Amino acid sequence: MAITAADVMKLRKVTGAGMMDCKNALNEANGDFDRAIEIIRERGKLVASKRSDRESNEGVVLAKVSDDKKFGAIVVLNCETDFVAKNEGFIQLTSQFLDLAISNRAANLDALKALMLDGRTVEAHVVEQTGIIGEKLDLSFYGMIEAASVVNYIHPGNKLATVVGFNKDVDAHAGKDVAMQVAAMSPVAVDKDDVPQHVVEKELEIAREKFRMEGKPENMLDKIAQGALQKFYKESTLLSQTFVKDNKLTVKEYLASNDKGLTVTGFVRYGLGE
Repeated sequence: MAITAADVMKLRKVTGAGMMDCKNALNEANGDFDRAIEIIRERGKLVASKRSDRESNEGVVLAKVSDDKKFGAIVVLNCETDFVAKNEGFIQLTSQFLDLAISNRAANLDALKALMLDGRTVEAHVVEQTGIIGEKLDLSFYGMIEAASVVNYIHPGNKLATVVGFNKDVDAHAGKDVAMQVAAMSPVAVDKDDVPQHVVEKELEIAREKFRMEGKPENMLDKIAQGALQKFYKESTLLSQTFVKDNKLTVKEYLASNDKGLTVTGFVRYGLGE
C-alpha cells in the first residue's frame, strides 16, 4: 500500500525515529502501523547489541527536587559523543526519566529502569533510543535524597549536579550555596562520623607511608598520621570545610548563621568523567 507523508509523520511522532527510518519501517511493514513501531524497536535492540562494546563516556547529568521539596534525585544518561549529549532531544529524554523517578520516589537505579513510561519500561526506552540515535546509551547512575528539605544544583553544561538534604526548611539562597559547595569541593561525607571506615584506614595508611618516607620515627607514625587524618576531615567533610564564599566560616558555621540548628543530613554528587 502507498505510504503517505502523514503516515511517516505519525510514526515519527510516536517513536522519535528519523523520517527515512520511519518510511522504511512502514514499507517493510506494508503500512501496518503497529508492526512498523515494532520494527523500529527491534532495530534499536540490534544496534544496542552491536554497540555494546563501545565506550559511552559522554552524557547528561541532571538533578531535580519534588514539588514538596522533600525528595531530590540525580539521573545520568550516557552516550558516546558530546554532540549527542548537547542535543535537546537527548536532554529532554534524560529529563523525562528524572521526572518519572521523582514522581515515583524511585529507590534505586533498578527501580527507575523498571518504571513504565508510555507503556514501556525506562530500560526499554534506552534500548529503543540507542537504535534511533545510533550510539550506545547507558542509564548509568541514579541517586536520591529524602529529607525535611532538599535542594538541587546543576552546574552549567549538564555535566555535574548535586542534591542536598537538610534537617529543616532552608532559605533558598543558603540551600543553593551549600549545594554549590558540594559541587565545587566534592566532600566525601557530611561529617567525620559519616566517613566510611575503609576510607579512614586508607587515609591513615597513606599518611603513615608519607611520613615514613620523610624519615619520621616509626614509633611516632601513628600519632602523626592521626594529625593528618584530622586535616583530612577538615578538608573533605562538608560541615567542616571552609565555606567557599567566606573563608572565615566553616559550612557548619555558615548554616548556623542562617538558622540555628540547621544542618545537612545527606547529599548526592555526580560529576561526569570524575
